[in-house]
Amino acid sequence: MKNRTERLNSLLKQVISEVVFREVRHPGVHPLVTITRVEITKDLKHAKVFLSLLGNDKEKKETLEALQSAAGFIAIHASKQVVMRYFPQLSFFLDTSSDKQLRIDTLIEKIHDEQKSRPLFGSDGNSSCQ
Repeated sequence: MKNRTERLNSLLKQVISEVVFREVRHPGVHPLVTITRVEITKDLKHAKVFLSLLGNDKEKKETLEALQSAAGFIAIHASKQVVMRYFPQLSFFLDTSSDKQLRIDTLIEKIHDEQKSRPLFGSDGNSSCQ
């Protein structure tokens, strides 16, 4: 069952991405939007669609609202490519994992820079970590 859900998530991600890219003509949708992942519920009735985009908070909010308002349109077009008894209801969310990863990378870089700036040995030639 888990493999089936993973395959379905992957297929939905691909199909929804194509529909958003090719079919959605809403002016509020940012041109650099990317569908990062889809998580369908066990009963296959609902799907969370996560997206990321390069832009400011206003653009992110507008894109999220535009895609949510177009969820029915997207589902209708996507359902033509995915054979399911019932196509899941789509809900859109911002994927903040890339923002979190960027923050972690920045913090790690700061730590490395700070470690490089510290002397390894004290002025007497002995290790400063006694």
